[in-house]
Amino acid sequence: MATDKRDLLSVLKAELEFLEKGGYRGDSWRASLIFEDSPSCLNYRDPQRSRPCSKCVLMRLVPADKREEETPCRYIRLNALGTTVESLYKTATQDELEAEVRTWLKATIEALEKKHRVTEPEPAQTARA
Repeated sequence: MATDKRDLLSVLKAELEFLEKGGYRGDSWRASLIFEDSPSCLNYRDPQRSRPCSKCVLMRLVPADKREEETPCRYIRLNALGTTVESLYKTATQDELEAEVRTWLKATIEALEKKHRVTEPEPAQTARA
């Protein structure tokens, strides 16, 4: 089975946009699950969850010791304290959860963009006469 070919930075930007537009505040009979119920998920809108999480681009952010969990993206560390979506499900309100994820997304996007700028070669300068 093919690996997720999506660009991590693009996926995180789309996740932030989804969050900012209230994507987790739907009219569902249950609370929406961070990452799992958004277009970031490789199995978004696929009730059979036919693609393994191991193929998802978000796995790059999951600690190695959590990659075998049923839902690995819940274990992405959101801060230096090791807070995860999974831990926030147990202790936080929906507003607190979304605020923490929003802060993490913005910081991660900024770090990836900075890394991209550093590794991207400068455009060739054109000679002027």
